[in-house]
Amino acid sequence: MQRLSTVHLHHTCSGDGPPVVLLHGLFGSGNNLGALARALAGSRRVYGVDLPNHGRSGWLEHATLATMAAGLANWMNHQGLQQAQFVGHSLGGKVAMQLALAQPRLVSALVVADIAPVEYPPHHDAVFAALEAVAAAQCSSRAAAATLMAAHLQESQVIEFLLSSLRRDADGVYRWRFNLDGLKRDYGAVRAEPVVAAPYRGPVLFIKGGDSDYIRTEHRSRILRLFPAAGIKVMAGCGHWLHVQRPGLFNSLVQRFLLAQEP
Repeated sequence: MQRLSTVHLHHTCSGDGPPVVLLHGLFGSGNNLGALARALAGSRRVYGVDLPNHGRSGWLEHATLATMAAGLANWMNHQGLQQAQFVGHSLGGKVAMQLALAQPRLVSALVVADIAPVEYPPHHDAVFAALEAVAAAQCSSRAAAATLMAAHLQESQVIEFLLSSLRRDADGVYRWRFNLDGLKRDYGAVRAEPVVAAPYRGPVLFIKGGDSDYIRTEHRSRILRLFPAAGIKVMAGCGHWLHVQRPGLFNSLVQRFLLAQEP
């Protein structure tokens, strides 16, 4: 377990141009936004970052939006990045919002995919039950893990997403790459609303899945209080996994917005 000042953040890097940092959602990794990374690499230096407690990144003693954003700021310093554009989906969007609110000089523009700066009620009980069932069973195949998870989860897309975070150890047992105990322990902290020192007045685009209830009508006033320059786009025909369900449209919206912010 690492302290904030030393937490290692794993990342991939591709393309050349102004820097843009991509942040994935809860239980994910930087690879989840790979299609967007490929779309942006022709005009951007694209960093796909694994958040703390996820992917190949280090584990924090206590993960909150504030500690994850601070870890991201430290990572930027180590990479020599004085400022970057950010794209975050779900939890990644919350961490990016927290960074913009706490250290606005680091964020030149922000795209937030299907999440609002509000506290959310708990709604991952079935996911945690599925993850713990796999951890306890010490599965020897992904198929066995998928069968166990299907007893708790009905959506095959969610099961496939979670399976991408399994790794096979030297003993042939499949284990979760993310810090399952830490994610469950700190679940309340990452569901919380961002800590606000002052509004972020830079350019922000919120992209909502038309069939998703993560961004609601009642959230708009909160969004505009914290991000007064924000615009909101709705992607019809998709839910929370908008970047997977309609990748062409999602990538196009992100590209157009980021390009429009260039001087």
